[in-house]
Amino acid sequence: MTLTIFILRLAVSVLLLPLFLLNFLGLWTWICKKWFPYFLVSFSETYNKQMASKKRELFSNLLDYAGPSGKLSLLELGCGTGTNFRFYPPGCRVTCVDPNPNFEKFLIKSIAENRHLQFERFMVASGENMHLLPDGSMDAVVCTLVLCSVESQEQTLQEVCRVLRPGGAFYFMEHVAAERSTWNYFWQQVLCPAWYLLFDGCNLTRESWKAVEKAGFSRLQLQHLQAPLTWELVRPHIYGYAVK
Repeated sequence: MTLTIFILRLAVSVLLLPLFLLNFLGLWTWICKKWFPYFLVSFSETYNKQMASKKRELFSNLLDYAGPSGKLSLLELGCGTGTNFRFYPPGCRVTCVDPNPNFEKFLIKSIAENRHLQFERFMVASGENMHLLPDGSMDAVVCTLVLCSVESQEQTLQEVCRVLRPGGAFYFMEHVAAERSTWNYFWQQVLCPAWYLLFDGCNLTRESWKAVEKAGFSRLQLQHLQAPLTWELVRPHIYGYAVK
């Protein structure tokens, strides 16, 4: 099986040789950072339609974690184009973090379309290093389709715990590795290197639930599901929330 995966990966690499050559020359990262937001606008619209009921369910209790003032201070980690904004409660104070500065103009459009929110600021930073945010400054942190592409899940979750106030909550919805005995997992392994390059560091085979379980939250609600998505490779999902 390992040999078969290797041969198929090689075949895919040959088909995508120009892309791998651009990456070898150090040009692909710049190109990818430019085009990826445009792709994500289209993908996120479809994803939101297919996952709307699950997102509404996930975010239904966000206000339970509002601070003493009654306002909810929320950090969206890996905010992308801001497609989660429509699911947040009115009056929510939103701070956005993303390592790709090219998302900002799309984010501004989403802010204009979601006047029920109070936008605080957009920060260009990685999930592993959010040092500009003070300890315990957030009531909630949201992370959707992000843990697949951060360099270190452990460091990112440490930062999440740091910026959350005691009793604050971390909300997540992530595509993950399929069960290892399935054909879906086989093809995830075959396509993972090419997928990683095409989709800005997205990893198909991460078992992200393990990192969340080890992050040291006091309470964790985590569910696995087969998401009703067109692309079978990313149907395996986890979603839920964890309390610091």
